[in-house]
Amino acid sequence: MKTNHTSLGPKADKETVRRHNLSLVLRAVRDEGEATRAGVAARVGLTRAAVSSLVEQLLDSGFLSESGKTFSGQAGRPGTVLKVTRSGPAGIGVEINIDYVSVCVVDLSGTDRVRLTEHLDNRGAAPAEVLARGARIAARTLDSAAEQDLSPVGVQLALPGLVAGGTVRQAPNLGWNQVPAEELFAAALAEAAPAAPVLPVRSENEANLAALAELWFGGLGGIRSFLYLSGEIGVGGALVLDGELLRGANGFAGEIGHVVVDADGPLCRCGARGCLEQYAGQSALLRGAGLDENAGVPGVAELEALARGGDERAVAAIGEAGRMLGRVLSGAVNLFDPDAVVLGGIYRGLMPWLSPPADGELTDRVVSGLWPYDSGRLRASSSAGDAARGAAALVVRAVLADPVAYAERTSA
Repeated sequence: MKTNHTSLGPKADKETVRRHNLSLVLRAVRDEGEATRAGVAARVGLTRAAVSSLVEQLLDSGFLSESGKTFSGQAGRPGTVLKVTRSGPAGIGVEINIDYVSVCVVDLSGTDRVRLTEHLDNRGAAPAEVLARGARIAARTLDSAAEQDLSPVGVQLALPGLVAGGTVRQAPNLGWNQVPAEELFAAALAEAAPAAPVLPVRSENEANLAALAELWFGGLGGIRSFLYLSGEIGVGGALVLDGELLRGANGFAGEIGHVVVDADGPLCRCGARGCLEQYAGQSALLRGAGLDENAGVPGVAELEALARGGDERAVAAIGEAGRMLGRVLSGAVNLFDPDAVVLGGIYRGLMPWLSPPADGELTDRVVSGLWPYDSGRLRASSSAGDAARGAAALVVRAVLADPVAYAERTSA
């Protein structure tokens, strides 16, 4: 009987194996913060001689630095301390949201080294102009990065809506349809920073990148499966399962803001009625509290202040949003069985009033019985992660995965 075999590809040659091991060593040092050759060898399962050779190459290429001596208390010579370098390759993350643009530069350790944020209403502006605004801010971060001896190797855009193949297929709250975001941003950055090297530009949904930032930099401990919600003018979502982002067949998974709560509810910008963001988005929260729904960040700050002061209307508006969130979240929890639900964006500051009603809905509706009230499985996002940092870190992770490729690029 004839058996059909799937091609496994060519076997790994010596160069491929070495490139893999260079990545292994670099990531081991990054994960530890600082390490010795002996410590790295024990962690990755290579001989000390092999690790020493790989470390020397990473030192020569500018990915690692070493200093001082460390004493392990064991026999033998003390080892030098290895760290990922604070200079050299870096990533740029650019979050373009409805009412702000945030740009950050992250180094190989994942540290946020440069951050610029401008609050401006991007609704009604032409997509090319909004992306050009982001590019002009990014150009300023290039100057700041150069002052710190950082060399960004790529740009990752964090964009609201359905993003695939470099294009924003649909972003209802911005009014974007079929916008070639990567192409427009790259052209605008070249114009804003004509002397800078041409950087590759990639794009991803902002909630996905915020979820990755939470995974990499947040306080999740051993949690590797969670649902992330980003509350802004819209409501974005992302699902991480076993440490991997679930993108779906076309890259559009996670659009929880457009789950229908009431088919006869208010008209949403997406064209449907009764979507979650019509009940739990920023505009709905401000409107419910009697505030200007277009007030943006100042409006959210005022909402928090009113709730903290016990204002009944503000507390009621947040509570109703929490109930609606909890109802939709319970369906997602029943479907995907995550370990936790993480609320980010504007929800983070509203958790004292938002969490109890949302938690109550989860307790009543999750069929597994594993979500008792006040279990801690519904939690606020960490202040250490956001979409811009997640975007920049995604660029850095590509460097860590194949340092040889970026050594060649930065020395060219």
